[in-house]
Amino acid sequence: MDAAFETYSLMRADFELYRHSSFLRAHTELRGELVNDAGRAARIDPVSLFLGPRYRVDRYASEELKAWFAEHGRLTVEEFEMQWWNGRDGGLGAPDRIALAEIA
Repeated sequence: MDAAFETYSLMRADFELYRHSSFLRAHTELRGELVNDAGRAARIDPVSLFLGPRYRVDRYASEELKAWFAEHGRLTVEEFEMQWWNGRDGGLGAPDRIALAEIA
């Protein structure tokens, strides 16, 4: 396997852990109130709000989830990758970022 592909795969696996952990944490803290009425009517999967484009959050996320993202952050794959490369010390640093140790 190509070393670059293997490294990218490791980063994506770490991102999926971050994304899944963020979803579980928000789901627990917000008691499942993640989508608004428009999201329920459109049958939006709440998990998709943790990965899809920002406009989907603006359109379908509950006010509680929008506030949760404002407090805890919502990293895109690109933002996560940049931090992953710049801070491979086991943590992602700032308050709007989650330490990798908290994911597991």
